[in-house]
Amino acid sequence: MLPMTQIAKKRLLMTLVLLVGLFVTLKLTYWVHWHQGTLAIQTQSERQLTELVNFLNAALSRYESIPHVLSTNPMLANALKEPQQSQNIHALNLYLEEVQHITEASDIYLLDALGIAIAASNWQQRFSFVGKDFSFRPYYTEAISGKLGRYYAVGTSSDKRGFYFSYPIYHPGSQGVLGAIIVKVDIADIEQQSTSMALAGQYQFLISDPENIVFIASVDEWHLTSLTPLTAAKQEAISGAKRYAERTIGQLQITPAYLDNAPRGNALYHITKGREQAQYMDTHQWMSRALWRVHILTPMQPLNDALPGVLLLAASIYLLLALSWLFSAERRRNLQRMQLAHSLLEQRVQERTEDLQQANERLKDTQDELIQAAKLTVIGSLSASINHELNQPLAALRSYAQNTQTLLARNMQDKAQDNLKIMIELTDRLADIVSQFKSFTRKSQGADSATDLARCITQALTIVKPEIDKQGIQLDVELPNDQYQVWGDNVRLQQVLVNIMSNAIVAMQQSLQRKLTIRVTAADKFSIRIQDSGPGVRESQMEKIFEPYFTTNERHGLGLGLSISQRIIESMQGQITVANAPEGGAIFQINLPIYLLEERLPQ
Repeated sequence: MLPMTQIAKKRLLMTLVLLVGLFVTLKLTYWVHWHQGTLAIQTQSERQLTELVNFLNAALSRYESIPHVLSTNPMLANALKEPQQSQNIHALNLYLEEVQHITEASDIYLLDALGIAIAASNWQQRFSFVGKDFSFRPYYTEAISGKLGRYYAVGTSSDKRGFYFSYPIYHPGSQGVLGAIIVKVDIADIEQQSTSMALAGQYQFLISDPENIVFIASVDEWHLTSLTPLTAAKQEAISGAKRYAERTIGQLQITPAYLDNAPRGNALYHITKGREQAQYMDTHQWMSRALWRVHILTPMQPLNDALPGVLLLAASIYLLLALSWLFSAERRRNLQRMQLAHSLLEQRVQERTEDLQQANERLKDTQDELIQAAKLTVIGSLSASINHELNQPLAALRSYAQNTQTLLARNMQDKAQDNLKIMIELTDRLADIVSQFKSFTRKSQGADSATDLARCITQALTIVKPEIDKQGIQLDVELPNDQYQVWGDNVRLQQVLVNIMSNAIVAMQQSLQRKLTIRVTAADKFSIRIQDSGPGVRESQMEKIFEPYFTTNERHGLGLGLSISQRIIESMQGQITVANAPEGGAIFQINLPIYLLEERLPQ
């Protein structure tokens, strides 16, 4: 037997080896995690940068040719040659205002040879450019020298950010330049769309000018800040150029210091956002035509947040392997010492090991069966939903088919053709309904668009009208005279209306007086009120009526219609409620936001 001192030394040496191995494992895990993570972020950032730059180029290119096209209109040259003719100037103002509305540009204005605006699309606005001197702007000097001008700045009159395109107006029959036509693009619109792209891509972005001033960014507090230190000389140069009008330029809190002349690549910076400082990977690209530098800032926080878990997993695996190795070594030594005297014990250990392996196999089989059962449950749920949603259109198809046979027998070809058209529309609708169930299960918003509410209700009534006529139900429909729209999926909204109307028809089967009333009112929101003359809803069922698989008609219903309808209405930012009418019957009320298409105001 070894002396105690040798045993202690051996244990100490083994502990040191384990600690060194643990340190090496953690260090290697950290390097692999960081290297692979940054490489993946870099690849994604390069792709996102390319997409953003392509979008910006496309957004600006849309307006680049407008000044050239406008310069060919003789109205501009005539106004520059005879600026004292007020009638010509007034006509030109109206023309530029019309072009501005058509092209959706921010402003369009005409400068004379001295840089004075003699006509503008905003001639009626309080910040009209007419009479203002823009000779200090580089886009004027470029245009007056016979070139296409491009320039970004904050408007000195409107105090709005814009990108300017300019083009010279030549004297008819000569190369002399009379003035320049300017088209201003509102940067805020481009920034809003770019921010939406950044939000979808889970990154931030900023765009800087040649002086490293941030003028477009996904974070508001980064606007009009400098990436590099604001020296007195730099502040004086910015103020003298009047690029940012009277706006105050701040200093962006960024560490380490941003390098102005750094080559294109990836660098890590800590940038202040709100009250916190976050780490970002900066991937940038220079847009030579616009003279912009576009920066994609990918947050490193997700990678850092995952690091403790990865290190803990690596340490756990290492310790398990080390303990397994120690245990195996100790076990081998024990088996060697006790092999002759404890052969029976060895046999029992072997049997126990086999039992554990069999238990593991049974556990694995049980897990596989549970996974398969879950899959079958999902498939069954989808099948039940599809069956429920297709019942009403299929019933309508049957009714129209039977009606068509009767019409053909009576040689009423025109009405039969009308029925066949409706049957074709119902068939198309069946395909649309089936295609929507994938979006239901994924909680998708579907293909939303501006939907005519009255037309949607009319289409829903087309499906249930045969059953209404068959049951002898009095239909009372009152729709608004004006054309109103909601934002949502037309097919889904029709399904909601069909479900509620069908439920109302079933509820009135035992009623002496059968009347279905539909009212649509518009105030702050649309209110669709569907009332039947049935027995109403029991108070005990009010809270459960929108739950999945809850039904009061077990012979024909699966209890999914109202649950699905509630999900559809909530996805359209609306609400659906149920109540009982004082005179009897159930009232289902759907409230939906009104969709308003706002006219673009001149900038």
